[in-house]
Amino acid sequence: MTKKYKPTTNSRHNLPVAENLLDRQFTASCPNEKWVSDITYIATDEGWLYVAVIMDLYGREIVGWAMGDRITKELVLQALRQANIRRGYPKGVMIHSDRGSQYCSRVYQNELGRGGFICSMSRKGNVWDNAPMESFFGKLKQEWLSDKRFRDREAAKQEVFWYIEVYYRNYRLHATNGYRTPGSYVSNIAADSSS
Repeated sequence: MTKKYKPTTNSRHNLPVAENLLDRQFTASCPNEKWVSDITYIATDEGWLYVAVIMDLYGREIVGWAMGDRITKELVLQALRQANIRRGYPKGVMIHSDRGSQYCSRVYQNELGRGGFICSMSRKGNVWDNAPMESFFGKLKQEWLSDKRFRDREAAKQEVFWYIEVYYRNYRLHATNGYRTPGSYVSNIAADSSS
């Protein structure tokens, strides 16, 4: 059975958009230099589950995420706040997203300003401008969720949590990381710099 497509980007709005500062430069020389973010959706018998994720391009580690039954600015705010807490409120981080109304909203942009973030946004309708997030969501759905049917959102949430926090962080090897996991890559670099 083919699952229906559910758009997650509403760029038909009059809100200000940021320049594409990331410009497909998907490498980072240190943690908290460049983060990318996006939203995807998962079908359940209860309705759609929306998942907002933030990835640090350094090591491809997922630093923030949030899940909910509505695609709102609060969803992306929750992911941002989690990333901020986990990373100790870093300043000067470039954070890249699409031009969706959630990311362009005044409340989200104000949070970025208060946190000292540098905002970057993809060009209109250009998924390649956020390729690492597209790749992550593809892996989540193909490697982990493709053969599963969820009776409700709670069951889907448990699988997404397990993928992000256990499998992806600790077992998923990345060519970008020299075939190390995101968790071990970041830990090894931190250990090397302190010795």
